[in-house]
Amino acid sequence: MRKILIISTGGTFNKIYNPLNGELFIDEESKAVEEIASKWLCKFEIINIIGKDSLHITNQDRLLLLATINLSKHDDIIVIHGTDTMDITAEYLADGDLDKRIVLTGAMVPYSIDPVEATANFASAFGYLQTLTDDGVYIAMSGLFGSYYQIIKDKKNGKFTLL
Repeated sequence: MRKILIISTGGTFNKIYNPLNGELFIDEESKAVEEIASKWLCKFEIINIIGKDSLHITNQDRLLLLATINLSKHDDIIVIHGTDTMDITAEYLADGDLDKRIVLTGAMVPYSIDPVEATANFASAFGYLQTLTDDGVYIAMSGLFGSYYQIIKDKKNGKFTLL
């Protein structure tokens, strides 16, 4: 089994409801990712960076993500990312010409509210990554898998689609 690095950047996947003010905030420790990953027999290395909703991720944040990936000894990486700008980050990473296999995934419903979607998307990303032989940037969302330019978020209908 391949050694896999998980980079958690925040996103809805990691949001937690604050009962004191009624708002959702991003858990920068990624307890959701750690909880899901703990269920596997293999061990993952988990890095938490950025810690933002994807609508607030900047190109400076993307540069940090790219540098983290470049400096990693891992060739297989899952990036937990918010769904609203996942495509922008994926394209940014693809332009970095990385010699690694990177799968971005996320969730539109926080794990803390309903763990099903986040867990399914993580499991899909993990399984899809195991089948990849070509380096590149990919997306695994809502049961869809493909190169980053093939999977898009249909914001009008609130779901991911395959081009």
